[in-house]
Amino acid sequence: MLLSAVKQIAAERGIDQAIIIEALKKAIAISFREGDDIEEDEDAGSNINVEIDPDAGTINVFADKKVVDMVTSPPTQISLEDAQKIEPKLEIGDHVLVEITESGDFGRVAAQAARQIIVQTLRESEKEALLQQFTDKIGGVESAIVQRVDREGNAFLEIQRATAKMPPAEQIKGEFYRSSSRIKVYLKNIHEDARGKILIVSRSDPDFLRALFEIEVPEIASGTVEIMSIAREAGSRSKVAVKSNAEGVDAIGSCVGQRGARISAVTNELKSNNTEEKIDIIEWDDDLATFIGNAIKPAEAIEVKLIDQEAQQALIIVEDDSLSLAIGRDGQNVRLAAKLTGWALDIQGQNMFEENNRMSKFEMDAVAAGKAKKSVAPKKADTEDAEVVEDEGTDEQAEGLAGLGLTTRVVNSLAKAGITDEADLRAKIDSGEKIPGVGPKSIEEIKAALG
Repeated sequence: MLLSAVKQIAAERGIDQAIIIEALKKAIAISFREGDDIEEDEDAGSNINVEIDPDAGTINVFADKKVVDMVTSPPTQISLEDAQKIEPKLEIGDHVLVEITESGDFGRVAAQAARQIIVQTLRESEKEALLQQFTDKIGGVESAIVQRVDREGNAFLEIQRATAKMPPAEQIKGEFYRSSSRIKVYLKNIHEDARGKILIVSRSDPDFLRALFEIEVPEIASGTVEIMSIAREAGSRSKVAVKSNAEGVDAIGSCVGQRGARISAVTNELKSNNTEEKIDIIEWDDDLATFIGNAIKPAEAIEVKLIDQEAQQALIIVEDDSLSLAIGRDGQNVRLAAKLTGWALDIQGQNMFEENNRMSKFEMDAVAAGKAKKSVAPKKADTEDAEVVEDEGTDEQAEGLAGLGLTTRVVNSLAKAGITDEADLRAKIDSGEKIPGVGPKSIEEIKAALG
């Protein structure tokens, strides 16, 4: 009767019968151990073995018992006399499997275990079946109903009868989730822990933004327009780099839509507590400098210099009145541009950049002029003839310190103090020796140049 019921339920609910049978074995074994208060002691003979034959409809339970001279624990021990009735060759200390199927509690234990196992298996199987339908939907967007938010801030939602979890890290900062409200979420993954499997969803993931654009922009769904990169600070601002894969198709225009209809549909879905997430659509370019320049929009770049290809560092030059726009409030615009491009970005106003370059050029001109400079030595007291000589100290100074990038004023002061090369200068700075005509500010400049 019991196994017939198991077979019927398995067939009706579409559950593998073998799963229920295996779970039933474990439940019966556990029930017998608990009923007889058997401790987990292998030497004492504590194992319970359950054998189920679903075809024959039989259940047999065996207890592993130790052969002893005097029985003090009937559930785990058996006398030598009784043991030899089962197997004549057994001796004291041996173990033997004793069938206990016919014990008075067997029917009650088996029925109770079967009931618990079937209920639990049905619950887990239904949950597994519900989750299974989302396996092929991971990476998509679904509509969900908010059920509750726990003390840790985890939001639990219902999606097509399945329960999903949205941890705080996957939520839009400051967004409030009202019970029974309907929201769209991104299906991120199916997570398994000690409690079982659960569907994890997100609203802060950059791929949620990507999925929303795929829904609203047919050109993206078809591959005519491609999203190349996304940088997002959920609930505040995002940058999306797009490119066209078909001649004549405007990638940015496709995403924005007629009168901004498409991008408005995306931003409306991301609207949180009346705060709208701003989205900048950036044109992708295979030329890295051009792409970096596009990334700081709405500011316009005058020039982009790729300073270090290996370290991925770039300098962006903008109009001075656009500097604050390029940097953005709290540095957000340049921060998102850096995330979008994957490069460390430095932004300078045009005047500052030219001033820095002008000073460097001025210094180089001064050094070059110093190399060619001739000076006239004063007349000697004992002769009326003038002697023309090269100012060798100035030449050496110019050559020895040209690579340090010091200002002309400092260079001239060092020349007057007799500093001839970088090694001499470094020695005096390291020793803390005072240099005539060189003040504290100049010393700081020199230290910075020497590194």
